[in-house]
Formats: sequence, C-alpha cells, structure tokens
Amino acid sequence: QVQLVESGGGLVQPGGSLRLSCAASENIFSINFMAWYRQAPGKQRELVARITRGGTTTYSDSVKGRFTISRDSAKNMVYLQMNGLKPEDTAVYYCKAEKISGALLTNYWGQGTQVTVSS
Repeated sequence: QVQLVESGGGLVQPGGSLRLSCAASENIFSINFMAWYRQAPGKQRELVARITRGGTTTYSDSVKGRFTISRDSAKNMVYLQMNGLKPEDTAVYYCKAEKISGALLTNYWGQGTQVTVSS
C-alpha cells in the first residue's frame, strides 16, 4: 500500500507560480510511474504530467512548457513546478503512483490539493 500526501496548493494570480509536492510512503524507485492529475469542477480527471522510474517525463499539451515534474528519490518526493498559471489551471491536483508487480497494476492516489488561479 503506497500512501501519498500532496501539499503546496493555494490561491495565486494569473501568471504566478506554485510548486506542488507529493510525499510517498515508500522508495519511489519501487514505483513504476508517478504522475500528477487534476480535476476541475464538472470535468473529468485528466493527466497533467508523468515521470517514469527511469526519469522520462511526459506532459499534457495544455501545460507543456509551463509545468515541470521532478523527483527527489532521497526524500521519496515528487514535485510539480507550475509557472505561468492561467485561470483554466484551477482544479484539485492529485498525485498518483502506478505500481506494477508481475501482471498486476495497482494505482494509488493522494487526497488532492486545491489550486485556484484568480485575480
């Protein structure tokens, strides 16, 4: 069972920056993928950014060039640096861990952290 705790959300003006943090309860190198998702009111949860155990990153088109996913394996932390924030980035942001053991894929989610972009 992987436990994930997000932090760092808040209210920010358009054009501002925030850094979200996700603390994992175990060594993140034991986890195949770590990712950030977000869910805005009335919308489906969507992938924002993902990082593989090998360090390969992918981003949704809507955040490419503005957001950066990174990790600190010594601290079992994953981060999402968000720059150039827009009102449409307003959502609850969730950290997700995808762990593969044999043929079994298990997903773990954090509780989410609210990001509001507004003037």
